[in-house]
Amino acid sequence: MNDKRGSTTFLKVIIFLVGIAVLAVCIYFLPEAARRDAIERPGDYSLYPLLVCAYGICITFSVALYRIFILLTYIEKNNAFSELSLQSLKVIKKCTFTVIFFIFLAIVYLRVRVQFTGDDAAGPISLGLMVILATSIILAIVDVLQKPINDFLDSQPKSN
Repeated sequence: MNDKRGSTTFLKVIIFLVGIAVLAVCIYFLPEAARRDAIERPGDYSLYPLLVCAYGICITFSVALYRIFILLTYIEKNNAFSELSLQSLKVIKKCTFTVIFFIFLAIVYLRVRVQFTGDDAAGPISLGLMVILATSIILAIVDVLQKPINDFLDSQPKSN
């Protein structure tokens, strides 16, 4: 019991630190990038669609981190096989799909922009594809975790 509490506490601390990093990206790095771009190229708003995608990813990722934190709380309280944990996994799954969608939108925008500007966007596009792969792996893990909980809840007698 103590080992489980220690490991979930460790994971909660890691999730909290990642959440602080995401908050720092949203509050400092993204506005700073927009400011620098506005100074370098006044009147050019081509960075804004990428900023919208970046903020969408950050917000969705923050929701997923919160739900993971809640899921770890359920695990600490021995409610891992409950309807609440299943709901958390479903929200995490939706968040991973949303992150993939925002990255896909950014990649499409970069490909269209390359056609008009002649820039080379191979680096950001390949990085986006790698992040989609990593997010897909997380999606597969969540799906694997969801199946035993579904099976357990289906095997329990329904109480009305």
